[in-house]
Amino acid sequence: MKKGKLDLIDNMYEYVLDNSLRESDVLSRLRSETEKDPSAIMQIPPEQGQLMALLVKLIGAKRTIEIGVYTGYSVLCVSQAMPSDSYTVACDVSEEWSDIAKRYWKEADVDKKIDLKLAPATETLELLINDGQSGSYDFIFIDADKDNYDNYYELSLKLLKKGGLIVIDNVLLFGSVIDSELLDKKLRDKLPESSIQCVRDLNTKIKNDNRVDISMLPIADGITLARKK
Repeated sequence: MKKGKLDLIDNMYEYVLDNSLRESDVLSRLRSETEKDPSAIMQIPPEQGQLMALLVKLIGAKRTIEIGVYTGYSVLCVSQAMPSDSYTVACDVSEEWSDIAKRYWKEADVDKKIDLKLAPATETLELLINDGQSGSYDFIFIDADKDNYDNYYELSLKLLKKGGLIVIDNVLLFGSVIDSELLDKKLRDKLPESSIQCVRDLNTKIKNDNRVDISMLPIADGITLARKK
């Protein structure tokens, strides 16, 4: 199953990319390098990155948080879309993957805008809250371990300012939120039923959460937009 395909027939999906995608050379090369990694399924597709870049421009974001960096594609998309005085806290635990990210961030001249935190994201977010940074961020992207999705969501709401936006990735989990058997064997080994249930529970919770305005979009592997009221 190819990330980003959903039910679009091949030629229609290619039409969408051919007639809308504007991917910089550095982004394209980062995506190509990442695709060689056995874990490349974790990388967001380019049309999702472009949407996120548009969203941060629409809300005038200058302070953002990325929970789950991988090789840095989404951070690069967002950082390139923001002004030179913007600030991004990038949370991850993998030095190996983030080393790839740092190479491309530097090449794109956005590295000075990115504060990489190599630690469990819940710890980093709690430190930001304890540092008095609650209500000071414009945009937060959640794309990390599914078992902590609810924790990331709650901490993000504290850090987000009124009118700020949370984007949550993988809310469809390749259809497994409906039926776990839709996952192929490789993905099923990486996504235990407990992780799938965490995403199901969060989807239901957000649907009924009066603290936010929401929209779930069937783009890529499903994303939810949650605007803090």
